[in-house]
Amino acid sequence: MNLPSATAVHENGTGTPLVLLHAFPFAARMWALQLERLPGPSGDHARVIAPDQRGFGTAPLGEDEPSLDAVADDLALLLDGLGIERAVLGGLSMGGYVAMAFARRHPQRLCGLVLADTKATADTAQAKADRERIAAAVLARDSVRLLAEEKIEEGLLGPATAPELVADVRAMIAEAPPRAVAWAQRAMAARGDSLEVLATLDVPAAVIVGEADTVTPLPEARMMAAALPDAELTVIPSVGHLSPLEAPETFNAAVRALLKRVHA
Repeated sequence: MNLPSATAVHENGTGTPLVLLHAFPFAARMWALQLERLPGPSGDHARVIAPDQRGFGTAPLGEDEPSLDAVADDLALLLDGLGIERAVLGGLSMGGYVAMAFARRHPQRLCGLVLADTKATADTAQAKADRERIAAAVLARDSVRLLAEEKIEEGLLGPATAPELVADVRAMIAEAPPRAVAWAQRAMAARGDSLEVLATLDVPAAVIVGEADTVTPLPEARMMAAALPDAELTVIPSVGHLSPLEAPETFNAAVRALLKRVHA
């Protein structure tokens, strides 16, 4: 396994490294408001880093078999390249799955953890079958149109989301390459349960979830918060699965609170 060399890394600020891992099937640009606002006006609150993950944005997919472990190891190599020994790692949805894989494989490199609108439990048999259905369909059609339609309809966004954000989310989904979508679906289907991993972590953690998230709902967030030894749970009212996009100020405030705990 080799780190995809052309991977884009968006970065802003100085201080504690905060690496943000995007959701499926987006790219790092979904973190634009976090990159702009989390470092603070003087740029010294955090060094915010948002990489594209395998196959998305500008990152090549590579030849590895579908596995979130490969993506987690990509991240370790990326940190090496940036000269970062330990970082606060934050992941949304699929990014959360990668963050948990990283916590299992490279726990000594964590100094804090943000798990947003994600879950530590493995997929059910039905969920795995649905992922394979989508993977096969996008490859057969060489199109992610089906994915864009299903993602919006399944409650990706809260009921009161502004039409402009709905349109932007549709556009971001439409940019996803079919091969990357299929690879990521199969990688997510193959992941195991991470609750035992979370119980071993001795770093401050934040669990964030939209109250209206039907993809990875509140009970999943509560399980993660209960498993983590030092976690704070933030529930954002009237928000769906994409909390950093739907409620960026509330999301950012929860992350800042975690950074203060990391610094304490």
